[in-house]
Amino acid sequence: DIVEHPDPEYDPKEQDLDERTLRKKLGSHFDPGFMAVAVPGPANASAGAEAAAGRARAAELRRLERGGPRLRVGKKARRKVLQWLWAYTYCPVLYTWKDLGVRFWPRYIKEGNCFAEKSCSLPEGMFCKPVKSVTKTFLRWHCQGWSSQKYCTWIPVQYPLISECKCSC
Repeated sequence: DIVEHPDPEYDPKEQDLDERTLRKKLGSHFDPGFMAVAVPGPANASAGAEAAAGRARAAELRRLERGGPRLRVGKKARRKVLQWLWAYTYCPVLYTWKDLGVRFWPRYIKEGNCFAEKSCSLPEGMFCKPVKSVTKTFLRWHCQGWSSQKYCTWIPVQYPLISECKCSC
């Protein structure tokens, strides 16, 4: 853990926050889908994530249709039941923008969480839990020394983000 001095004297100054310089320092690690320099709008799952979720849902429905109990119901009814079951047990990643503060660059990150307000299983008892994460690299303002002889610079730090949730115990 980085030991922090709460004094604003240890915060980056205006000249330390030049976006062009910081983008160059961060390089290819800058991910505009998960990072923002200015206050972002509401977070939503990206179109790519929604499309991937739709493909996963379709594959799961096909698997359930093949391996599920044989009931004498029409195709439409069976499809509706399977869609309801999938929707009931689905565990999406819910994204919200988080302000990491002035000592991080970019300052804002789109953080994922698993929806855990209700059970996702039948019978009830299981909840949505994180199963995968991705690591993003940010810049962190860090000062060494506590006197007037302090040295401060931006250092790269790894920040894990939840990328997938699953219904589990």
